[in-house]
Amino acid sequence: MKSILHKLRTSVIVAVVLVLAGGCNLDVSNPNSATEDDVLGSADGIRAFVVGMQGTYSGDAYPAVALNTGITTRELAINTTFSSLIELEAGGTALPPENSRTNAIWNNFTRVISMCDQILASAPNVITDEAELSGIVALTHVYKAMSLGYLIQSFPQAPINAGDNAEFSSREAVLAEAISLLDDALTLITNTPPSSNFNNNIMLAGFDLENTIHAMLARYNLLAGNYQDAIDASNEVDPTATSVFTFDGSVSRNPIYVGVTSGDEGQEYAPRDGFGTPLTESGDERIDFYLVSANLTSTPNGFDIDDLEGFFSNPSESIPVYLPGEMNLIRAEAYVQTDQPGLAVNEIDAIRTKQASQDPFGVGANLPAYSGGTDDASLLEEIYYQRSAEMYLSGMRFEDARRLGRPVPPNNPPLTAERNRVYYPYPTQERQNNTNTPENPPI
Repeated sequence: MKSILHKLRTSVIVAVVLVLAGGCNLDVSNPNSATEDDVLGSADGIRAFVVGMQGTYSGDAYPAVALNTGITTRELAINTTFSSLIELEAGGTALPPENSRTNAIWNNFTRVISMCDQILASAPNVITDEAELSGIVALTHVYKAMSLGYLIQSFPQAPINAGDNAEFSSREAVLAEAISLLDDALTLITNTPPSSNFNNNIMLAGFDLENTIHAMLARYNLLAGNYQDAIDASNEVDPTATSVFTFDGSVSRNPIYVGVTSGDEGQEYAPRDGFGTPLTESGDERIDFYLVSANLTSTPNGFDIDDLEGFFSNPSESIPVYLPGEMNLIRAEAYVQTDQPGLAVNEIDAIRTKQASQDPFGVGANLPAYSGGTDDASLLEEIYYQRSAEMYLSGMRFEDARRLGRPVPPNNPPLTAERNRVYYPYPTQERQNNTNTPENPPI
């Protein structure tokens, strides 16, 4: 953890832990412990809270979406008899709103959004260094934007702000808010560069704030259909830069490694052969980057499964916030949507022919140049496969399948279906506590 945590009073640390656990009130009050207001009312408390927010996102929210949507889109197979995972792999109308795995996506991202809202409300009142405040607010904008993005990729509507009986917003409004937050973050760090104290003690190691802002602007402008803005933002990302979530392997552990190798009942999740898509191309070297052939089948549904490598091979492995290759594929898709197929093919080939040595993370397909059709359907199918392989377990395939026109599953999809849901149902607990909760999507 950052050194700032070691400087905090024990009572403040305890209070932050309670906040991260959900901010619950204890039945028996402790007059010596700090309240949530105490934490958010002090500079050290805010700093610790920001560190905790980042850990909540990378350790809880990201793995919830990567692992569980990975089952829905066949990137992963369940390898346990837990009923929640059996329901998730079946999908369709068999997936109830009480499912704990889809609820984990909702609960973790709305928790991060709530933490971000608390930081944004409190930090300007207690952080007096403008350069430190700039970094804190910009970073918080980025994490809220990413949380809104994953939430609206999993559910058809979502609240923009935390709160009791929060109002739900449309997909278009949520994406617009994410883009606005990122624009504000970029303006902040441009006008007032973050302080060294922020960079060294508050923002977690390995996270590249400026490049992440540009990458997320490219991502969410693409999802919003703002194709030229997506192209422009993607061109601002340094292709040699890396931005990662880091784990020490002890206190914080790579959560995908944990989910695949040592769940509550052994190995709960397992990678499907060939990224779990029928489009996998022989000779793609990304297969050997991410997967190790294991000659095993999953329980209970008997899918061919492999061992996991890449960014998930040990508990201290860092996980990319985004992959540089995503920027090429964002441009490729935007060029298809703006009737520029030649430029789209150029970007596709930049990914297909890339060797591992040409990528800062070592991700390279080393395939021959694209030789398929240049009609929209052919190009979008190729982009879907390239995203599936390049960005394996990034939590993006659920969104990609809808946007890029993959087959829509029936109400009771067979296990051979490419995906088994279009969106997830809202948690029953959310519906019980929030009268604004929309009707559940059919599948």
